[in-house]
Amino acid sequence: MISVLSGIIPVRMMLLLACLLAAGPLGAADALLTDMALVKALRAGGYNLYFRHVSTDWSQNDDVRKVDDWRSCDPLRMRQLSAAGRAAARAIGVAMRRLEIPVDEVLASPYCRTVETAKLMELGEVVESVQVMNLRSADYFGGRASVVASAQALLASAPGPVANRVIVAHGNVASAATPAYPGEGEALVFEPGAAGEFVLRGRITPAEWERLAELAAE
Repeated sequence: MISVLSGIIPVRMMLLLACLLAAGPLGAADALLTDMALVKALRAGGYNLYFRHVSTDWSQNDDVRKVDDWRSCDPLRMRQLSAAGRAAARAIGVAMRRLEIPVDEVLASPYCRTVETAKLMELGEVVESVQVMNLRSADYFGGRASVVASAQALLASAPGPVANRVIVAHGNVASAATPAYPGEGEALVFEPGAAGEFVLRGRITPAEWERLAELAAE
């Protein structure tokens, strides 16, 4: 797994990322798991759950002019979560704990809205990672292709053997690096495979988490 927590992606990683891009499209979708089959799979661990940050206030706009501007939680400088989004993030975390889904790592793009989403879920210590950087800031991290390859490398890497990795990032990264475009707060469930591949196994909207928790309790 490429471990890049802050700063620019190391030059020595660029060759690996270029090779991943040259290998062709990743993240092909097989038959999707649903309901208790999906819950059972997640309880066993081994998946990467890619969340797009929860709903935001679209009257606000990002104004990135230099490195680390994206970390600002000032709504006059960067788009932030809405009140409904914050409630949704808390509810997702509650449902995942009710479902007893094991999580051993929580990574978040360093944008304020992604970090806040991850923290509100309360699934473990949140580590900021530019491996899933917003494409609008890609020029600071080697360009679009580099950011896409970095995200694909992360999704292709396996988490702990009996737990899952939670990744909170952006819709544009998912759209470019995977076969799916998530709505705000939606989780894409990826199973890492051999040779740097990953497969889409499920999709869970914010509302679906509570339904799954109720279903599992029956």
